[in-house]
Amino acid sequence: MSSDVVDAQPRSAAFGAWLSAAPMVEVINVHKSFGQTSVLAGVNLSVRQGEVVCIIGPSGSGKSTLLRLINHLESPDRGLVRVAGEIIGYEVVNDRLRERSEQDIARQRSQIGMVFQEFNLFSHLTALENVALGPIRVLRTPAGVARDEARTLLSRVGLRHRLHAYPASLSGGEQQRVSIARALALRPAVMLFDEPTSALDPERVDEVLEVIKSLAASGMTMIIVTHEIAFARDVAETVVFIDGGTVVEAGPCRSILTNPHHERTREFLKRVE
Repeated sequence: MSSDVVDAQPRSAAFGAWLSAAPMVEVINVHKSFGQTSVLAGVNLSVRQGEVVCIIGPSGSGKSTLLRLINHLESPDRGLVRVAGEIIGYEVVNDRLRERSEQDIARQRSQIGMVFQEFNLFSHLTALENVALGPIRVLRTPAGVARDEARTLLSRVGLRHRLHAYPASLSGGEQQRVSIARALALRPAVMLFDEPTSALDPERVDEVLEVIKSLAASGMTMIIVTHEIAFARDVAETVVFIDGGTVVEAGPCRSILTNPHHERTREFLKRVE
């Protein structure tokens, strides 16, 4: 683990209290570089339980990297991420941070559902089998119970009639809905969506967005990277605009999308709306 990750953290007598007073998701002064390229430069983000946050910004601004850091698919060079009160990827030992075991990181990831641009379904498994697999392997759910829960989730995303279909026979929108059901099957505390409609035909976009809207209405905590500004306007409570690896502007959806304060935000919205 980089010494910068450890040295950036407080070690006062109030360290335990500081750790316990957390929102559902908190990103604290996170930096990330790949080689000589700085991708994130001191990003801070706080998400309340049940809040829907949409992250917008130009390509290459660090949006997807931020999601991957929240899910610990990447490790921060500096700073930390907390979800549901736990530091992701690290644990506190004698008031210092130590990298968690792979098993413990896997446990944490099971609480952070992730839906990618690509569907990443197992091609040799049916929709039902794809959704049931995670609970069986990760949560040790009995197979029969996992399949029953998978049927319920696939019905929830409008795919009860496609339970036994293989990915190759599903449309892009259907595959993405299976991916959403698969993430939900692990009963996550928060859902992350990385441009969930970018790989879809335009006529399939709405069916996926409607599923995400229904999750928002149910009170699911969600962080959504999206280029669909109209969708962000419909679903988000908070909008975060990222450019050049930093948060340029963040605030209530209506304020950011209708009357942004920063000129860079205004320029971006004029180009994409």
